[in-house]
Amino acid sequence: MRYLTMILCAALLSGSAIGQSKMKFGHIDSQLLLEAMPEKATADKTLETFAMQLEKQLQAMSTEWESKVKDYRENEAVMSDIIAETKAEEIQNLEQRIQSFQQNAQQSLGKKEAEVYQPILDRAKKAIEDVSSEGGYSYVFDTSSGSLLYQPEGDDIMDIVKKKLGITAAPVAPAAPATPTK
Repeated sequence: MRYLTMILCAALLSGSAIGQSKMKFGHIDSQLLLEAMPEKATADKTLETFAMQLEKQLQAMSTEWESKVKDYRENEAVMSDIIAETKAEEIQNLEQRIQSFQQNAQQSLGKKEAEVYQPILDRAKKAIEDVSSEGGYSYVFDTSSGSLLYQPEGDDIMDIVKKKLGITAAPVAPAAPATPTK
């Protein structure tokens, strides 16, 4: 009997090992892949040109601010109160415009970056998925970030695990405390 049990266990283990040997793992360094893609250089140049345009505009605004501050300091003693106050307001308004421009430029740069790189990222992702599928890879990992890039379709086992844990309904948010009435 013991001998039969050992044979069954060995058969199960070897069957399990055979099933697992069919699972194929792969890896890729997505950063190196992106650097090797020729269209990335074009996207880099586009983004660099856009950033230089924003920087040029910011520099012009900063030069204008410096000029106004210099003029104000040099002539403050001979300005009437109303002119000094007006010039100070102009400088303050310009400072606010510069700050606003910097914030908007940062947002615009982020949008432009997404715009120029997204097609490249999509193309790389599609190629990775195609190669993974065609090559029979079960899982492909990105060595540059440690993330999973490709995996086969699988079953969502959430409901089964919830049942195992005895969770029957979605958690309910705690009720807000009642407000006392007069």
